[in-house]
Amino acid sequence: MDGILNIDKPRGKTSFQVVARVRHMSGERRVGHGGTLDPEATGVLPVSLGKGTRLLEYLIDAGKTYRAVVVLGVATDTYDASGTVTSQCDPLSISLPDIESAVSSFTGFIQQTPPMYSAIKSKGVPLYKWARAGIEVDREARPVEFSRIDVVDCALPQLTLEVDCSKGAYIRSLAHDLGQKLGVGAHLGGLVRTRSGPFRIEDSVDMADLDAAWREERLHEMLLPIDIAVAHLPSVEVGEADEAAILNGRAPALPSWQGPAEGQWRAYAKDGRLIAILCRDDEKGCWRPRKVLVRSAGEA
Repeated sequence: MDGILNIDKPRGKTSFQVVARVRHMSGERRVGHGGTLDPEATGVLPVSLGKGTRLLEYLIDAGKTYRAVVVLGVATDTYDASGTVTSQCDPLSISLPDIESAVSSFTGFIQQTPPMYSAIKSKGVPLYKWARAGIEVDREARPVEFSRIDVVDCALPQLTLEVDCSKGAYIRSLAHDLGQKLGVGAHLGGLVRTRSGPFRIEDSVDMADLDAAWREERLHEMLLPIDIAVAHLPSVEVGEADEAAILNGRAPALPSWQGPAEGQWRAYAKDGRLIAILCRDDEKGCWRPRKVLVRSAGEA
């Protein structure tokens, strides 16, 4: 079973639990997701099956959009509502211009320190395990990008933000850091991922829909084509000779195709099958298969 499911992850479930459920329903061993969502967060979780797992890196690397509720005046150790309160302050004197100015300081490329309650490892141990043991571990700040942060609602002590960001960005850390910037503390009160790369929440299916499709033996109807994961890449159709070369791991000739000097391309066979992702070999001045997605010209 090859394809991608655009799942609206429910609150209280880990991303791994959703993957395990899909693996059980589909009977497909190769299942993975395109970017972790915290258990209390909801929204878009792309889940790839079969050959779709070969393209997971493109889903993980894709930009994300979130709708985040930030609660000002209360900071917690987890940076979200599940944690222990570490400080409290009255935030009602803060003005909207103050908030918008603080928010703008996080827009663009910044260095962000991951929260202690995260799955990032230190000395081979996830940070959240150190945190649960009461041990604070030094964390190295990481470069992330917030290309857009809009204040869409302000009803103190709550703010609602809409955020476009790169992979690796922690919205919990953004909420915490915004509270620090404003001098009142803050935590993340709620989070919905509304977009992950090409997948949007309005097109997603919930777990109840998937369960119903599984019981009715029509789960395959929910699957989207795997090339949606790389729809942002340009494409080229290759002839039989080049297809044979690609499927055997060799560079295609593509004598009349003027490709770009760099980047990656989707390569399709004449019958419309996505057969590989090509990348530029600058040293030899040719294109080489980076990922071959079928084993033979006759494989579906």
